[in-house]
Amino acid sequence: MSRLGTITRRAFLVGSAAVAGGVAFGVYTVRKPHANPLEDGLADGEAALTPYVRIDAEGVTLITPRADLGQGAYHVQAALLAEELDVALEDIRVDPGPPSGAYWNTAMAEEAAEFMVPSQGILQAGAATVVGSVMKVMGLQITGGSTTVPDGFDKLRAAGASARETLKAAVAAREGVSVGDLTTEAGHVVLPDGTKVAYAELASDVAGMGVVQNVRLRQPEEWRYIGKPMRRIDMVAKSTGTQDYGIDVEIEGMVHAAIRLNPAQTGPLNSFDASEAEQMRGVKAVVPVTGGVAVVADNTWRAFKAAEAVKVKWGKAPFPASMEQHWAALGEAFAEDTLDSRNRDDGDVDGALGGGEVIEAEYRAPYLAHAPLEPISAVVRVDDDGAEVWTGTQIPRFVQQNVARVAGVDADNVVVNVLMMGGSFGHRLEDEVVKQATEIAVTMKGTPVKLTYSREEDMTHDFPRQIAMGRVRGKVAGGRVETMDLSIAMPSVMASQMGRQGQPVPGPDSQIVAGAWNAPFAIPNHRVTGYRAPELAPISSWRSVGASSNGFFYNAALDELIHAAGADPLEERLRLCDDPLARQVLEAVAEMSSWDGPLGEGRGRGVAFVQSFGVRCAEVVEVSQGDRGLSIDKVWVAAEVGRVVDPVNFENHVQGAVVWGLGHAMNCEITYADGRAEQSNYHAFEGMRMWQTPEIMVRGLENGERVTGVGEPPVPPAAPALAGAIFAATGKRLREMPFSKFVTFA
Repeated sequence: MSRLGTITRRAFLVGSAAVAGGVAFGVYTVRKPHANPLEDGLADGEAALTPYVRIDAEGVTLITPRADLGQGAYHVQAALLAEELDVALEDIRVDPGPPSGAYWNTAMAEEAAEFMVPSQGILQAGAATVVGSVMKVMGLQITGGSTTVPDGFDKLRAAGASARETLKAAVAAREGVSVGDLTTEAGHVVLPDGTKVAYAELASDVAGMGVVQNVRLRQPEEWRYIGKPMRRIDMVAKSTGTQDYGIDVEIEGMVHAAIRLNPAQTGPLNSFDASEAEQMRGVKAVVPVTGGVAVVADNTWRAFKAAEAVKVKWGKAPFPASMEQHWAALGEAFAEDTLDSRNRDDGDVDGALGGGEVIEAEYRAPYLAHAPLEPISAVVRVDDDGAEVWTGTQIPRFVQQNVARVAGVDADNVVVNVLMMGGSFGHRLEDEVVKQATEIAVTMKGTPVKLTYSREEDMTHDFPRQIAMGRVRGKVAGGRVETMDLSIAMPSVMASQMGRQGQPVPGPDSQIVAGAWNAPFAIPNHRVTGYRAPELAPISSWRSVGASSNGFFYNAALDELIHAAGADPLEERLRLCDDPLARQVLEAVAEMSSWDGPLGEGRGRGVAFVQSFGVRCAEVVEVSQGDRGLSIDKVWVAAEVGRVVDPVNFENHVQGAVVWGLGHAMNCEITYADGRAEQSNYHAFEGMRMWQTPEIMVRGLENGERVTGVGEPPVPPAAPALAGAIFAATGKRLREMPFSKFVTFA
C-alpha cells in the first residue's frame, strides 16, 4: 500500500489534496505530495493529523505556516482549520510550524497566470496549473501577495475535515459504533449516548489507521466562524502588551550584536579601525560582515554605542548618486530595446493618435521605505553540524537555505523558528539580517548571537519600493474617452529581490504593469506598455508592489482624459466598465458615497479603481480646503473578495491599507544623495498623523467565485482617489508623489 494509504506509528498524512495544498482532493499535474514535516520530532503521545494539526495530551495545536505580520494571519488560518475540525477558536494553540515544501503557497500562481493569460477561463486555469506545479516542486513557502486567505480557504478546511473524520473513525473502531452515529464538538468526539472523548486522548489510536480522505466540507449555512465577526486570537496579548515579537526573544547564553553598514547601500567596506570600540565596556568582539562591520557586546545598547565608535572608510554605491540621475534613467528607459511587456493593446492606438489634439502627461512615484514599527532582528546559533534561527520572516525556506550556505552546514540541520512580527509591509521578504547574524555566529560557534538593527540602520538599509514613471498620451471625442496609451518605466522589483536569493527571474516582470494593464475599461484604443529601467537602488516588494505606483499612474491619467472630455469621473468609469464584477464594485462605492456630481466650493471628491491580486477595489476620497490646508474627511471603499472570512478583521485590513496608501501619497519619499538614503527615521518619513485620519467606510462584496485576500488591494486606489479629490477641490492637478510638495495638508 502507498504511503498515503497508511499511517505511521505516531503520525499520519492526509492524502494528496491537504498535503499538496490544492482544492479538496483534486487531480494534480504534479501528484507526488510533500512529506508531512510534523513526522520528525514528534514526542511520545503526540500525533500529526495532517501537516496542519498536531495533537498531544494537552490538546490541539493548529499549524499556521503563513507568517503573522500583524495582519491576523494566525487567526484566520486557525479559524479556517477550526471551522471543520470542531475546536473552539478561543481554546486553540497555534504554531507557525517548520520550513517545509508541504506548506507551498498555492495562491501565488493565480497572479502570475493572470499576467500570462489575460482572459479568464480554461487557458488561465491551465496557466495557473503550470505555474502552480513549478511552485509546488520548489516548495515555495512564502507569505505575501495577499494570499493567506486564498491559499488556505480550501486546503485548511480540507485538512481540518480530514483530521476530524479520522478522529471519529478512531473512536468508532474503539467503541464499536458506526462513524455515522458520531459527532464532534469543541475538541471532542461525541458518542450516541452523549459521552465525549477528547481529541487529546486519541493520539495513540490514530497510529496505523487508514486515512479518511473522502470528506464533505460544510456548507456556508453550517459555518460557525466563517463570515461571522470574531475576536482575534491575539487580541488579548496585543491589548495588554504581553505579545512577544521577534525583537523580544531571549535565548540562554545569548550575546548581542549591532551593525554598521555602508550608508551608500551595497557599497563596499574599504577599511575600519575598531580600537576605540574594542575598549568599551561590555564589548566582546568586532566582526567584519558583508558590506560592513558588527560589534558584539553584552547588551544591545552597548553594542549600538560601540558600533558608532568604529572608524570606517566606505566605498561608493554601485548605483547613481543623485535623484536627478535616477529620474533621468527612468526617462531614458522609454525605448524599444527596453520594452518589457505589452499585455494590453486594443484597437489602433497609433492610428488614433496620429492627428488632432493629443493630451500628454508624465507621472512620478518615489522610492518608499517599508518602515515597520519593529526594526529587523535575528538570533542565530551555529554549531559544528547545524544551526538554529529565531526571527520574524516571510520566507522561512530561503532563510533555512541561506543560513546553511553561510554556515557551511546541511539545510536539513538548520532549524528555523518563525516569530510574530510587528509589521512588515514586505520588509521581511528579505533576510539580510539573518545572513549577517549567521556570519557573526560562525565566529562564535555554540553561542546564540542576536543582531538588532537600530531604527536608522533599518530605514537607510531597507530595500525600498521601486521608483517609477508613467507617461500617457490620449484623445477624447464626443464627451468620451476614446484613446489611452499608458507607458510605465521602472526597474524590475522581482529581479532585484530574487537576485539576492540567487534566483533568476526569466521573462517579463509582471509588476512593471501590475494594476494598470488589466483595468476593466473598454476604451476603444487602449494600450499599456511596460519598460524595464536599468537597476538603480536595490528594491523589494512593498505593500501592493507594482500596483502601488501603477494604480496612481493609470487612474490619474484616466482622470485627465475624462476631465478633457467633460465627463464625470465615476459615470465615465461606469460607462467604460466591461467587467460585471468591477461594475458592481463601482456601483457599490457610488451608492455608499452618494456620488451625485461635484461638491460645493473648496470641497471635492475623487474616485479610483484598481484590480490587483485578483481583487477589484474602488475608493472615493472626499477632501475640504480650510485655513490650515487640505483635510481628508471621508473615504469609502468597496472590494470584491469572493468571501469575507472575518468581517471585523476585513474592515481593519481595509482601513489600515487606506491609511497606509494615503499617508505615503501625502508625505513620504526616500531620496538619495551621494548614493545615500537621506531619510533615517520617522521624523523625515512621517506618513499620516492621527488627527489627519479620515472616517473610512468599508464594504466587502461576495459576488465572485474566487476567494481572495485584501491586505494589499486597497492601497493602490488611495493615492489617485486623493489626487482626484484635490483637483476637484482646488483645481491643482497632481502628477507626482508625495503630494505635500505641491499642497498643504491640515
